[in-house]
Amino acid sequence: MKFLITILQDEDGMFIAECPVIPGCVSQGKTEKEAIANIQEAIKECLEVRAEKGMPLTVITREVEVSV
Repeated sequence: MKFLITILQDEDGMFIAECPVIPGCVSQGKTEKEAIANIQEAIKECLEVRAEKGMPLTVITREVEVSV
């Protein structure tokens, strides 16, 4: 399965990775590469837990337009 992730660098220099379609699925790493590897593992674990609990694997996401 393929998932979109977000990556940002915090004020301490850590890279924070999140999978927006899986609530609470967040990880981090000292490098962007490490953060990506860690979020891949986190996604796998989150999906396993959600499946065991009978929860939907992902949530619905939509694109909206906002005028600024």
